[in-house]
Amino acid sequence: MKNKPILRSTTVIAVRRHGHAAMASDGQVTMGDTVLKASANKVRRALDGRVLVGFAGSTADALTLFERFEGKLKDFSGNLARACVELAKEWRMDRALRRLEAMLLVVDATKMFVLTGAGDVIEPDDDVAAIGSGGPYALAAARALLKHSNLGAKEIALEAMKIAADICVYTNEHIIVEEI
Repeated sequence: MKNKPILRSTTVIAVRRHGHAAMASDGQVTMGDTVLKASANKVRRALDGRVLVGFAGSTADALTLFERFEGKLKDFSGNLARACVELAKEWRMDRALRRLEAMLLVVDATKMFVLTGAGDVIEPDDDVAAIGSGGPYALAAARALLKHSNLGAKEIALEAMKIAADICVYTNEHIIVEEI
């Protein structure tokens, strides 16, 4: 039996610099090799706007995880690290959740984490992380901009996404940027 095509959302980047955090995403959603939507919003605000959450992967799965993550943030009084660890444990242990095919990228003013269904809670070594098909391209561009420019977090996230869109066929130029 052939697997059904899954809706995929791709490419999200988070950057922290000078006390600000920004997250940018492209708008492309694909099913197989077909673009179904060009203007999707893959970045959400949580905890009264103090946390940015981005997702890549299966759209329905990612939205389910976002809702769970919001609940964990509330359960742990906004402690981002604790909320990430608790979601990852639940995601890994729960029979239904562990089948979800998505990744989350979360950032606040002081911390940043990548969460996966394998139970990973990764805090990057530097002030940038990216997920999705175009993630490696956006990450490389953002690291160069962090090192060789005086741009702010929002500008770096935007420019990195533009570069990724020029390289990755699953990333488009309909870019949404949020900043805290």
